[in-house]
Amino acid sequence: MTQLLETIEIESAPNPTAAVIWLHGLGASGDDFAAIVPELDLNGCAPIRFVFPHAPTMPVTINNGYVMPAWYDIFAADLVRREDAAGIQASARAIEALIADQVARGIPADRIVLAGFSQGCAMSLHTGLRHPARLAGIMALSGYLPLAASVAAERSPANQDTPIFMAHGTADPVVVLARAEASRQALAALGYQVSWHTYPMPHSVHPQEVADISRFLQTVLPRDAAKASSR
Repeated sequence: MTQLLETIEIESAPNPTAAVIWLHGLGASGDDFAAIVPELDLNGCAPIRFVFPHAPTMPVTINNGYVMPAWYDIFAADLVRREDAAGIQASARAIEALIADQVARGIPADRIVLAGFSQGCAMSLHTGLRHPARLAGIMALSGYLPLAASVAAERSPANQDTPIFMAHGTADPVVVLARAEASRQALAALGYQVSWHTYPMPHSVHPQEVADISRFLQTVLPRDAAKASSR
């Protein structure tokens, strides 16, 4: 049995009936995005449990082997020429365990959004597209689709129509815009519903992006669960 990662939890209201599992980027921690919750306009949303896990620590090749929080190793700046498949798959199992924990606590998979920034974005796409039960949505911020060549064979039909929110900075020097655009095109070619947003920013979060995230969450996690099931 996979041991649950340590997490920070914030509930937008008592007795949450929905959840957002939000994965941080390389070298960060669950604290990284916890501060964004008060900035989100959640009017019209169901009560949400935000879950911010801490990635395990490991040596990261591109950073000279320095040990830091990471979902997987990165070997080169282009991100995809050589990928850490074993590390990605191990983190996917840990994220699946977090989803299972929310389901066990009474929140069904179709009321769970999987979100992530940078490396966390890569993991949210990798895990979400393969999850065997339908999710409410996938939020992919300033990242890319890892192990793209294996998606067609490994994806789950359950999430073929799950809304995907993709956001990226036009001046991102870490995950360049072209890498994200290639990921968007790969997802579109497989028939996924991708809502694409760009902002004049580097590898960060833009105020307009926060507003767009709020609208996305209100759409996929409405207070009336029947609205979500009929979209």
